[in-house]
Amino acid sequence: MVVSDAQTNADTNTPPPAGALPALPSVPAPEPPLTVIEARGGWALPDLRELWRYRELLYFLALRDIKVRYKQTVLGVAWAVVQPLATMAVFALFLGRMAGAGAGVPHYGLFVFAGMVAWTFFGNTVTAAAGSVVANERLVTKIYFPRLAIPLSTVGVGLFDLVIASLLLAGMALALGAAPGWSVLLLPLVVVALAVAASGVGILFSALIVAQRDFKYALTFGVQLWMFATPSLYLPTDALGETAQTWLPLNPAYGLMLAFRQCALGEALNWYAFAVSAAVGALLALVGTLYFRRVERGFADRI
Repeated sequence: MVVSDAQTNADTNTPPPAGALPALPSVPAPEPPLTVIEARGGWALPDLRELWRYRELLYFLALRDIKVRYKQTVLGVAWAVVQPLATMAVFALFLGRMAGAGAGVPHYGLFVFAGMVAWTFFGNTVTAAAGSVVANERLVTKIYFPRLAIPLSTVGVGLFDLVIASLLLAGMALALGAAPGWSVLLLPLVVVALAVAASGVGILFSALIVAQRDFKYALTFGVQLWMFATPSLYLPTDALGETAQTWLPLNPAYGLMLAFRQCALGEALNWYAFAVSAAVGALLALVGTLYFRRVERGFADRI
């Protein structure tokens, strides 16, 4: 059937039926904002505003690690106190009784346990942060986000364990009559300094392990030696000479472990040891972060 041009025009110009709504003009959809991601060369400080924008990712990474750690375990969160309790028992038996390290220290077991609570947080955070980038290979190679969020999330896991162990420490201190004094108010400051130092060392080694896996095994052995190289965990300061007390705070763990125990057990704070160790820990955090930022753009290719 042949349709004439007049009939086609008539069909096109046919008015809409009665009651029909008129057709609305089409409005183009707004274009999404343009985000340009550029590589940054050289040494650069972390972008704190970017980390703040990804704070929910930081939270969920920490929450995931907590759930994975205690999933399908019989003791559950009790594992947070097993390590410091076991180490306290060994030190109290072999150093306290046999070697006489606890001579003159009331409640030597509590003395060691207070230090081991802080050391467990410190050592576990360093180890977990160091291996975190390699462990999250799929995230690193598939999507963009500030890579610092991965090692920083391990601090949340360590803080969770620290709170649980600190509750047991508080119960032991009250049972033995070692009530805390005003110095306990400084405990949050000491914990912040511990977190800064531990995360800084962990961030540095997380970047090194991506480049060379040998650093992973060196760190595991090094953390064990580091504990014994921190005599504030198992020796009173009076057992150390003046020279040792002057130079040992250059080990950030020494002054921070000492400050944690002094604050928790109501002792006078050694400000010199705390200040020096906190400064060294902050310096390590700065160096580790700068190095991490310098090499992080190559993680996806080398991991």
